[in-house]
Amino acid sequence: MSDAIKHECGIALIRLLKPLSYYQEKYGTALYGINKLYLLMEKQHNRGQDGAGIATIKLDVKPGSRYISRYRSMAPNAVADIFEYVQKKFAAVQRAYPDRFSDSQWLKNNVSFTGEVLMGHLRYGTHGKNSIESCHPFLRQNNWMTRNLVLAGNFNMTNVDELLEQLYELGQHPKEKADTVTVLEKIGHFLDAENQEQFDKFKQKGYSNVEISALIAEHLDVARILRKSAKTWDGGYTISGIVGHGDAFVMRDPAGIRPAYYYVNDEVVVVTSERPAIQTAFNVKFEEINEIKPGYALIVKKDGSITEEMFREPVEKKSCSFERIYFSRGSDAAIYQERKHLGRLLCPQILHAIDYDINNTVFSYIPNTAEVAFYGLGEGIDEYVRKLQKDTLLNRADKISDEELNEMLSIKPRFEKLNIKDAKLRTFITQDADRQDMVQHVYDTTYGIVKDHQDTIVAVDDSIVRGTTLKQSILTILDRLNPKKILIVSSAPQIRYPDCYGIDMSRLGEFVAFEAAVSLLYKHGMGEVVEKVYQQCVASLELPKETVQNYVKAIYAPFTDEEISKEIAGIIRGTHIQAEVEVIYQTLENLHIACPEHKGDWYFSGDYPTPGGNRVVNRAYMNWVEGKNVRAYFSA
Repeated sequence: MSDAIKHECGIALIRLLKPLSYYQEKYGTALYGINKLYLLMEKQHNRGQDGAGIATIKLDVKPGSRYISRYRSMAPNAVADIFEYVQKKFAAVQRAYPDRFSDSQWLKNNVSFTGEVLMGHLRYGTHGKNSIESCHPFLRQNNWMTRNLVLAGNFNMTNVDELLEQLYELGQHPKEKADTVTVLEKIGHFLDAENQEQFDKFKQKGYSNVEISALIAEHLDVARILRKSAKTWDGGYTISGIVGHGDAFVMRDPAGIRPAYYYVNDEVVVVTSERPAIQTAFNVKFEEINEIKPGYALIVKKDGSITEEMFREPVEKKSCSFERIYFSRGSDAAIYQERKHLGRLLCPQILHAIDYDINNTVFSYIPNTAEVAFYGLGEGIDEYVRKLQKDTLLNRADKISDEELNEMLSIKPRFEKLNIKDAKLRTFITQDADRQDMVQHVYDTTYGIVKDHQDTIVAVDDSIVRGTTLKQSILTILDRLNPKKILIVSSAPQIRYPDCYGIDMSRLGEFVAFEAAVSLLYKHGMGEVVEKVYQQCVASLELPKETVQNYVKAIYAPFTDEEISKEIAGIIRGTHIQAEVEVIYQTLENLHIACPEHKGDWYFSGDYPTPGGNRVVNRAYMNWVEGKNVRAYFSA
C-alpha cells in the first residue's frame, strides 16, 4: 500500500493439553509453550508494531504461589524485546541451577512464564493513546482464582458510550473511556456474577469454602458469561481470554468481521489471527486448521475439554476483505490466490486504457504488498498475448509475411520493478517545504527501462487511501523517467467510507475518493448536497441506531466510478507532472469474485455489517463538516 495505515491487532493463544514433563521428555524442553508462542507472534508481527504483550497462567498451583505472569513492551521491536526479557530469566536460572533446568515441575514451581496457558498480543493503536497501559493483555485481578481475568483482542466497538452507561448502571466506575476497558469490565462483571451464583449454590449444599473454590472452577459456565457480556456489543472483534484457574476462550463477532483460526491435536490447542502462523509454528497442513465460526467461542476448560459454543446469533457473514487485499500476510495459500486473482481481473480495464499497446507499456508495481496482485496481472497479460498470437496466426485467410510473423511473435510484455522503497530514509526535517522534498525521495526508481515519451507505465498498488504518497513521491519519481502516460492501478475498489472495526481509516477528509466526490459536486453546481447530507446526519443522532442509514452515500451517488477515478487522477497529478495520469480501480463485483468468502466491503460500498457502522460514518461526516480532526468512535 502506497499510503501506510495502521490496522488490525493480532492474537495468539496456546493451551498445552499435557503436563510440562511430557514436552520435556518428547521435545527436550519444558519451554515448548513459550517457544511456540514466540513463533506465533513473530509470524504475525505485521499485525502490530505499536506494542506487544504476553501472559501465562500456571494450572493447579498451591495457594500463595504466583501463577499469572505478564509482560508488555513498547520497544521498537516489541516481540523480540519481550522474549529477550523472558529468555534472560531462564538463562539466569540455567546458570544458577544447571541441574534443575530439566526438572519441569521445579521450573513451574519457581520460574515465571512456565504456565500451561499462554496468550500473546500484537498492538496497532487506532488513534488511541500509545502507552504501556494500552498494550494487551489486560489483567483484572482478584484473590479468588476464578475471578481473575486476562484479556487480549483484535477489536473495536462502535457503541462505547452505550456500554459505558451500562457499566455505570451496574454501579461500576471505569477508569477511562475506551472499548478495551468496557469489554474487560463487562466480562469481569459477569464472571463475578457467575462466581457468586456458583458459590451460593454450593454453599447451600453444605460444602466448605475451600471445596467450593474447586467446584466453581469445575462448573464455571464460560459460554453463559460470554452470552451475557456480549449481548449489546456492536463492533468487529476476536477476543481471547483466560480465567485465573485455567479456563480459556476465544470469541468471534457474529458477522465474522475479524479473523480467528485454530488447530487442535492431543498435545495442544492453538488460536491465531492468521492461519500461516499456525502452519509454520506447528508444521501442519492447511486443511487441518479451522476458522472459529462467527458468533461462536472456542472454549477450553481447565480439564482440557474443548467446545465451540454460540454466544450470539450469527448474522450474514461479512469477513473483512481488506484482510485478503492487504492486511494478512500473503503466505496464506487462499489469500495468495485471491490476490493474484484480483490482479488478473484488472486486465480488461488496463488493456483498454493502454489501447492494447503491449509493446509500448512497462508493467510494474508499488512495493511491496501489491507484488502478488502484480503476478496475477502478469499472468493475465501473458494469457492475452498468447491468445492474440494464436488468433492472428491461425485465423488469417491469407498467408502471413515474414515481417508480420516476426512482429507478432516479438510481442513480449515488459514486467519490471521500477519502484524501490528506501527504508532507511527518514523525513525528519520539520519545515513543510523541506519535508515534502524529502518525502519525494522515500522511493527510488530503476532507470534505463522506460522509452522517453513513448512508453506507458502501469503501476499496480493494492489500495489507495489518501493518495498522499502517490502525489508527493511516486508520481514525481515515475515522471522523471519521461513516460508518455502513467497508469496507477488499484487492486482494491475506491475507499470511500471510514472503518470502525479495527482499521486506522476513520476520517473522511483523508480519503482521496471523498475529496474527489466533493470536488465534483461543487464543479457541477451541486454544493447543496454537502449541507443536506450534514443535516440528515445531525437529525439521525435522535434516531434509534437500528434505523439510522448511511447518508454519506449521497455524496457519491451522482457520479460514476469512472468519473470519480478521473477526478482522483487530477488531484494526485497536481501541476508538476508532465505525463498524462490515469487511475483505475478494481470493481466491487470483481472483488467479490476474487474473495467470495470475505464479503465485508463497507469501506468501499458503505454497507456496514452492524447498526453502529452507519452511526459512525454519519458522525465522521459531521466531524469533517465541522472541521473536527477526530475519529467518530472511541477505542484503545
